[in-house]
Order: sequence, then C-alpha cells, then structure tokens
Amino acid sequence: MTAVASKKPASVLDPTVRERRPLGLWANGMPMTPEEFDAEDDWNPNYRYELVNGVLIVSPPAAEGERGPNDELGYLLRDYQYRHPQGSRINDTLSEQTVATAAGRRRMDRAIWIGFGRNIYPDKDIPTIAVEYVARRSRDRRRDFVEKRAEYEAIGVVEYWIIDRFRRSLTVIRKDDVQVFGEKDTYRTELLPGFELPLQRLLAIADKYK
Repeated sequence: MTAVASKKPASVLDPTVRERRPLGLWANGMPMTPEEFDAEDDWNPNYRYELVNGVLIVSPPAAEGERGPNDELGYLLRDYQYRHPQGSRINDTLSEQTVATAAGRRRMDRAIWIGFGRNIYPDKDIPTIAVEYVARRSRDRRRDFVEKRAEYEAIGVVEYWIIDRFRRSLTVIRKDDVQVFGEKDTYRTELLPGFELPLQRLLAIADKYK
C-alpha cells in the first residue's frame, strides 16, 4: 500500500511551528521573548498586546469609557502644546504606546514626553508621564496600581497618572509621593507649567458611555 503524504499544515505536525495567522485572542498565554515581540509584524489590530514575564497577554480594545476621556486628554495636551507660552515643553503625546519594561512590554493608555529638547523616538525614549485608565475588574486594578507602578518607576517614568472613572478619582504617583484628587479637583504639575487638568471634564465624557 502506498503511503499518502499528510496535507496537515506544519503547525499541526510540529507544535513548535506557529501557524501563520494574525496574532489574536487565540495567542493569549503564548510564550514569547522580548525580541520575538519586537520583531512580530502580524498583529490583529482589533486587540491590545503586552508581554509580561515571557507570556503574551492579549486583551480586547479599550472601551468607549476609556477611549473618550483619553482623546479629550490628548486634546488638552495638544492645545497646551500649541497655544501656551511654555507648551513647547511637550515633545509629543501618543495613545496606546508600547514601552519596554523589566517584565517585558507594556501598553500605556497615554504616553507624554516632556523637555527632551529634540524630536523623540517613541520606541526608545522613556515617556516622562504615563497615563492609565482603570478598568473595572480587580485584577486590572492591581495591574494598574501595583504592577505597572513598579515597572514604570523602574524605567524612569517621572509621573504616573491613574484615572479611575469608577471611583471618580485621579491618582498621581511620583516615586514615593502619592496624591489622590477628586472629581471636582483640577490637577497641575510642575512638569507642565500652566497646564490644567480638570478631572470632571474627563469624567463627564466617560459618563456618556455608561
């Protein structure tokens, strides 16, 4: 009897060979090195990707209640950058920015680069300010308040802003100094002289998507 060659793809015959399809939810939990993460170019754009302790974490895209306030914060920062006398201190700000940390690769909801005096390189220059919008689940809260705090501080992030639309608060962390602001407060930072962040303005946008 003549043997018939298998028609199965290589990824089925050899589990060490990854099936060539865009990385999506199916890849959550896949072992991966930082070098492999950086070299990967076949991402499904409908998901967010992080690398934590050698494991690929695949998450759904940010909800409207996060994206809306994040867009508004971007607008406030750009308005300050272009119109305020000291706005040139901002080199750039980007949403959904991947940064390298000791744990692997993290996805910042917003990154802000300040005072470089030159064009920045988003893939190499550490943001001065990191911004995260808290999700509802307790494990996500731990990630933002504990894990990312330690990782961002270790790479040299100066200020870390955590915007919590559920508890109506803004937490600002600067090394060992932690300040919590309520929804009626306006936050000001010496990093951006003259910039004002009215928390209620961001929360009002988040409220539209409850």
